[in-house]
Amino acid sequence: MSNDMTMDELLASTEVKELKTGDVIEATITSVRKHEVWVDLGANGVGVVMRREIGYGQQLEEGEKVTTSVVDPELEEGYALLSMKRAVKDRGWDELQRIFDNQEIIEITAYDANRGGLLVELEGIRGFLPVSQLAAGHYPRVSGADKDEILQKLNQLAGKPMRVRILDVSRKDNKLIFSEKEAIKDYMQSRLTELKVGDVVEGVITGVIDFGAFVNVDGIEGLIHISEISWERVENPRNYIKIGQVIKAKIISIDKDRLSLSLKQMTEDPWLQEVKSFKKDDVVEGKVTRITPFGAFVQLSSAVEALVHVSEMSNDEGIDPEKIFQLNEKKKFKVLEIDTEARKIALSLKNAK
Repeated sequence: MSNDMTMDELLASTEVKELKTGDVIEATITSVRKHEVWVDLGANGVGVVMRREIGYGQQLEEGEKVTTSVVDPELEEGYALLSMKRAVKDRGWDELQRIFDNQEIIEITAYDANRGGLLVELEGIRGFLPVSQLAAGHYPRVSGADKDEILQKLNQLAGKPMRVRILDVSRKDNKLIFSEKEAIKDYMQSRLTELKVGDVVEGVITGVIDFGAFVNVDGIEGLIHISEISWERVENPRNYIKIGQVIKAKIISIDKDRLSLSLKQMTEDPWLQEVKSFKKDDVVEGKVTRITPFGAFVQLSSAVEALVHVSEMSNDEGIDPEKIFQLNEKKKFKVLEIDTEARKIALSLKNAK
């Protein structure tokens, strides 16, 4: 085969590749002006980058090499219109897709927040971290659905570094979603396998609500139900625990990625001690604490409460408990039955005489 080339072949082999919109090319800055920056594109001629297409606060100097994206390959004046911001985005999408494909854990810092979550910018692309994808330690636990309080808590996270995974990325839809929960998922699963029912764990109260409290246990979410806060009858959990309080609690069940915890089981049940002073057929004195259509609840000691059923109030039929008892009234009752396992005591008023 001959090494000789015709003139046409030689010209074709050295032909400069024509610029197209969207091409990402390197250029050398030849002039930095107030409203634009001029660059040398080599064989492709000259290009201009308008100031609005340069990254915020970026300092440029003559002779510096920069990466640009072609907005218009040739204006009427004969030079190319370029964008440095778009070039960053073009490369940014490629990098974000690589991070997503490799399921890498990365560090981000939110620049702002709204009621739905945190606003994030990474690789020149703006994204979002929804509230639902925050880990237990950052999730804004508030009373009811107080949106202003939620926003206040989310604003406190802006500017703080967070480790996340990319949950969804789509250049076509201009979508970038982050998840803090996914970043700690593997750790949580391994940690959960180390825990078992009966273990005592330490955690921080992250939210107090009407039915209990949420606890952050080393990144794992725990819940203390109102019935597990104290051996006493709890009407308002906020009277017993506060947000930010460090507590020790016992694991009573493990459900997927959440722990059910008990605060009261960290101490001995006082009911079991105090009930020992009562025996079947004893006549005891108690104070009426609640009156219901089916009976009345009676406090026998600080920890022991018993029930006198409506059928044990009188031999008469159709008795109205509210006509027999008054709240905080003290009366004599006979102990009918003590069920230690169920923690129940049945009383009789009519047989106490």
